[in-house]
Amino acid sequence: MRDVLLETDRLCLRRFTEDDLDALAALDGDPVVMRYITGGIPRTRSEIAERILPAYIAYYDESPEFGFFVAEDRRTGRFLGWFHFRPYKGDEAEIELGYRLIRDVWGQGLATEGSCALILRGFTTLDVPRVVATAFKANAASQRVMEKVGLRHEEDFLYPEKYLPGWSEDARRGVKYGVDREAWLAAESAG
Repeated sequence: MRDVLLETDRLCLRRFTEDDLDALAALDGDPVVMRYITGGIPRTRSEIAERILPAYIAYYDESPEFGFFVAEDRRTGRFLGWFHFRPYKGDEAEIELGYRLIRDVWGQGLATEGSCALILRGFTTLDVPRVVATAFKANAASQRVMEKVGLRHEEDFLYPEKYLPGWSEDARRGVKYGVDREAWLAAESAG
């Protein structure tokens, strides 16, 4: 039995296992998916097997309620990508929302659906004070998801060059969105 975190109308979010290696390698191996993460450079299967997947799985030991969660089609069990919901820069006062989905499900509202479910769970079950998300300024689709789920633009920033060597300053521009629990719950009850 897989460890299910939550379900929505179309998604099942669960913890990663070692059995997810091939699906995660396919996701991170797609240059279009990785455009705003690595500049389109695919991650290798060995990098995922040796570093990334073990880090995702180890996160549950630190904090079982937070981390990276596989998004599956609720009806078929098909791997669709992942969401993360974890302390932002290690600060439990701000919980970071993130998502990465396979290309053929883009534009279907799944990022919004999964994000809303995680935010609701965070504010009502986990009692988190704030949710934030970041994206490259050029990634308009991700920013639209942030806005749809009730996050608001808070600041522009520059991703450090050491993480993106060779990227121009313009390409490293990012945005941070966020919302406090009270504001989000008030908007949800009014809407």
